[in-house]
Amino acid sequence: MNNSRSAGKPISVILDTDIGGDIDDTWALAFMLRCPELDVKLVVSDTGDTAYRAQIVARLLEVAGRTDVPIGVGTRQDFRIGDRPQGAWVESYELADYPGKVHEDGVGALIDAVMSSREPITLLCIGPVPNIAEALEREPRIAQRARFVGMHGSVRRGYGGAGKIDAEYNVAQFTKQCQKAFTAAWPMTITPLDTCGLVVLDGAKYRAVRESRDPLAQAVIENYRHWLKWHKLEGDIEVKSSILFDTVAVYLAFSDELLVMEKLGIRVSDDGYTLIDEHAKEITCAMAWKDMGAFEYLLVKRLTTA
Repeated sequence: MNNSRSAGKPISVILDTDIGGDIDDTWALAFMLRCPELDVKLVVSDTGDTAYRAQIVARLLEVAGRTDVPIGVGTRQDFRIGDRPQGAWVESYELADYPGKVHEDGVGALIDAVMSSREPITLLCIGPVPNIAEALEREPRIAQRARFVGMHGSVRRGYGGAGKIDAEYNVAQFTKQCQKAFTAAWPMTITPLDTCGLVVLDGAKYRAVRESRDPLAQAVIENYRHWLKWHKLEGDIEVKSSILFDTVAVYLAFSDELLVMEKLGIRVSDDGYTLIDEHAKEITCAMAWKDMGAFEYLLVKRLTTA
């Protein structure tokens, strides 16, 4: 079924993100902010050092001129102090200086936003989901008032398009919490590695973002530069992006026109695999590309055009 939204009222979205780890969340947030099909109600930081992650969200929202968007600080888990690949970009930025609203209880803010909405909300989840599992624990009724769109799993292919599936990070990092999200009553759509794991900008498409004078595109590239330096991969800044997994989930929040979608029973195993199981809950999965080049073109155009 084509899920394209080309006109009409924008879709209400809450982003749940582990931004500040892999750089693809930063590209995804910037892309989301440039999608008129989406009405962003809240951005919640998830996993580990959620205050650091919220700092990146806040500064990016300021750059984008979107301080109308509230921020929720998610539940903290154990983290290493030095594990901040984009820390240099927010080294002098204080979350308290964000002009918009900051909710210290991000899970509570997420629940309130879902339960108070007059229409179903899309939970756009692009990281592990401890916040989502806690929200379901606190208020199970959110599953009747939201749909889940996520970047999760490895169904027929693994990292790099390999023929063997992998225990994908967003699932394997917090497996029990992911099982809770995957068995909740809401409708679910995911982009597993089968599709999102193939998206890399290079050549003219990458240069268009790298050389753009648009402030948001520049902020993305600045963050990418810090991320590459932290990983000692500085040479890549000249030639290509990293794999932009999460950007595909943003696209699926408003359209599936460029993808081949399948409804599959998906079970999350205890060791973090997403297995096809006819007895498991049916999930709509983006399993192949109809036109990945057109998606990449859309991504570049949105990132470089205010």
